[in-house]
Amino acid sequence: MAQSKKPADKRNTRANRRAAEERAAKERAEQAAKERRQQTIIGAIVVVIVVALLAVAGVAIWNAIEKNKKNNISESQAYEQLQQVETKPERADKKGGFLLSSEGYGKTVAGAPTVAVYFDPLCPGCGEFNRQVDPTLISMVNAGQINLELHPMSFMDQYSTDEYSSRASGAVAYIADHDDDYNHLLKFIANIYAEDFQPGEASEYKSVSNDKLKEQAVKAGVSKSVADKAFGGEYKAWLEAINIYTPKRPELWQVTGSYKGTMSTPTITINGNYWDRNQLSLAGLDMKNGLIQSLGMTSSQVGQKGVMPSIGASGKPISLTTGK
Repeated sequence: MAQSKKPADKRNTRANRRAAEERAAKERAEQAAKERRQQTIIGAIVVVIVVALLAVAGVAIWNAIEKNKKNNISESQAYEQLQQVETKPERADKKGGFLLSSEGYGKTVAGAPTVAVYFDPLCPGCGEFNRQVDPTLISMVNAGQINLELHPMSFMDQYSTDEYSSRASGAVAYIADHDDDYNHLLKFIANIYAEDFQPGEASEYKSVSNDKLKEQAVKAGVSKSVADKAFGGEYKAWLEAINIYTPKRPELWQVTGSYKGTMSTPTITINGNYWDRNQLSLAGLDMKNGLIQSLGMTSSQVGQKGVMPSIGASGKPISLTTGK
């Protein structure tokens, strides 16, 4: 006959079960942090309401709920919300992007494909992409081989203590709107993504002052008068609206992998078509050479004026796995 367990045995069993659950939760958190180093997923925040909270915690949860209400709208509603923002950069398009080419801001080179980059200044994967690929993109822009569209975002404010993403992306928008030399903007972005400058996220974040960011702008060639005004925060509401609208756009969602159906940063599109970075490992390519091949070029052709990508202004990116 089976004997009933003693109370002490039951307590030990429950304690062991809790310990196992805590270990599993810790492992899941560590895995999630590891994945964020390569790409940062943008999604809805799930708010868990706990009874008997302190007043301060109650205010924080109320704010989170209000933010979720704003997020819980359709793509078309989010788009209209973005259009209604009063203060926004004049050079930004209706979807929050800055178009530039060798012809200047807001102009395209005929027959050239358009590469769009969606990024957050704090995003580790964005920094890696910038350091590997941006020198190539800049060479191609200056040679008239591509048009470039930049989409700054600030959803990673939650991973800093001083709204770093909003301040840095706000400066990107201000410089794009007030400095006619797009190379100054591209250099500023490269500066803040430099390995010895870009801060870590979450517990690894160390505060970066506006003065430090201004130094990077001036170092990039931005005039001091523009740099001094680039951190006034006038585009914060615009960035917040972008953070709600952009992740709702299906054309920006991952098409393969464990994050299929969600948006992550960096996101790259070519002629409006999602560029699947998951193909890189299958093809044995790094990001720079993978992007060059997807445009229909060779590395030796990069920066050569008059040599254009084979996909043209309307073609889809060439698959790195099938070559089609």
